[in-house]
Amino acid sequence: MVFGVGLDNFFSKEDPRPIAAVVRRKDRLRLPNRTDGGEPTYFFESLDFPVTDRKMDAYFATFKPGAQPTERHTHPGAEVIYVVSGALDVTIEDEDKTLHQGDSIYFDSSNPHSYRQSGKQTCCAVVVVTN
Repeated sequence: MVFGVGLDNFFSKEDPRPIAAVVRRKDRLRLPNRTDGGEPTYFFESLDFPVTDRKMDAYFATFKPGAQPTERHTHPGAEVIYVVSGALDVTIEDEDKTLHQGDSIYFDSSNPHSYRQSGKQTCCAVVVVTN
């Protein structure tokens, strides 16, 4: 025993990371998708920010009516979007898909894609992106 713990404590290769991380609604930060001073297309909240070595990133996104489409973008991995309320237009390459409440989409996010709120109601969606 050293300092009240066994020597194995100093040489253990166990991973100290928790197996679960809870993020309470009150603890999430709401951030705009644009930081250049332009009008945001949507706001997002990280659903997994306490985890530092994530295998995916999950967000709650709010798309306001009348906002411009996002810039077309790409990133490695895959993306899943689940529409909680409202409607969302998703453009992948040159193909438009409209998702309504309860709909979801999976796609290879290395293809150029963008999002835009559809209709008169605010759209809320869960977006999950693999790293």
